[in-house]
Amino acid sequence: MTSATRNDRMLTAEQLRSAISDGTIDTVLLAFTDMQGRLQGKFIHGEFFVESVLGHGTEGCNYLLTVDVEMNTVDGYDLTSWEKGYGDMMFVLDLDTIRLLPQRAGTAMIQCDLTLADGSPVEVSPRQILRRQIERAAQLGFTAFAGTELEFVMFQTSFEQGWNNGYRDLVPMNQYNVDYSVLGSLLVEPLLREIRRVTYAAGMNVESAKGECNLGQHEIAFKYAEVMTTADNHSVYKTIAKDVVRSAGGSITFMAKPNQREGNSCHIHMSLRGAEDGALVFWDEATHSRTKLYDHFIAGVLATMREFTLLYAPNINSYKRFALGSFAPTAIAWGMDNRTCAVRLVGEGGSARMENRLPGGDVNPYLALAAMLAGGLYGIENELELEPELVGNAYSSDAPVVPKTLAEAREEWAGSALAAAAFGEDVVRHYTNYADVEIAAFDAAVTDWELRRGFERL
Repeated sequence: MTSATRNDRMLTAEQLRSAISDGTIDTVLLAFTDMQGRLQGKFIHGEFFVESVLGHGTEGCNYLLTVDVEMNTVDGYDLTSWEKGYGDMMFVLDLDTIRLLPQRAGTAMIQCDLTLADGSPVEVSPRQILRRQIERAAQLGFTAFAGTELEFVMFQTSFEQGWNNGYRDLVPMNQYNVDYSVLGSLLVEPLLREIRRVTYAAGMNVESAKGECNLGQHEIAFKYAEVMTTADNHSVYKTIAKDVVRSAGGSITFMAKPNQREGNSCHIHMSLRGAEDGALVFWDEATHSRTKLYDHFIAGVLATMREFTLLYAPNINSYKRFALGSFAPTAIAWGMDNRTCAVRLVGEGGSARMENRLPGGDVNPYLALAAMLAGGLYGIENELELEPELVGNAYSSDAPVVPKTLAEAREEWAGSALAAAAFGEDVVRHYTNYADVEIAAFDAAVTDWELRRGFERL
């Protein structure tokens, strides 16, 4: 977070020290976001934090950036291995991210960057990947702003019941499509209100909540911010929402496609401003139209979309969301306020921005924002021409399509010279291996679908 986006609900280091001293806060959670977009970290006792951690940071095993979803150690990563001994990496406190976790009494949280023992950054960590693109934008004279619209599905069934029952017969919190339904939202408003209340108190600028199409599906929107702030808030919000819903005896999922109905999207809105003066660079007020720079940015996002899809859709399940007529995109095209395209342009003047509709609710926000920013900067640097607008139904167009599987996205990413140039070959290898691990795990699994079709009849 930067000083420009700080608000009085965030804490300074001195305020945190004082709150620990007077007993208001007794626990400090230090966390970073891993490859899968999850918060990982330690709960530090308050007095020990002041004495030994505030000025020095702490450490954690470097395997945290080389495990699968199940936390299994896997081969193939340059960062660490059994042969290298699984050593530590340092948690470097970002003191601009100190916030309360109001749903947990006496608890504050700080988000961290990761470094190696010699102090060099862990280049494959998601926060560092985004930071590199922020630095690239600054060198070109820009600051990037973004907002993420994250959907979820809530169930009356608890997390534990769902796990024990193999996630069968889950009871959604709404029994019918509640898209924009006031009544449908009122039925779950106590939970939605609690999530909004807690996230606001935790330093986020909450805008609104609304129902969505799947049963029990809703969305809580937050005001746009500088891209690192948005990514930090996104990760904390998901954790808070799960904690709040679990405490109420229910469950919530951000999976891209949790069932046969509509999937969970994470539409990302992004724009650039002048780094020094905050000037508009996407809009020409004199002509009341987009600038050439904005068009180059859009063209770059489109030109890199297939090769960067792994960062927008990182899981096997992500690709089941991409279906014709689903409001999830299949066509790599742009349109004015056209929700059938992967890129939708909205707003005028200071609100002019592009919406990337490709990511799902399972996305790692740091990686998706980094991919989008890298693509746009590539378009600006190379002055890419923007293709004509797609008018009408993009699902039935002849536009190029997004990868249909994780395996296809993996191939696009692994062989991408653009990805290597934008992120570095070490990052490309790291996340190629991530995809390989997920694909191998899925290929080895015997699914309910296979058993139902083949146990007796084959």
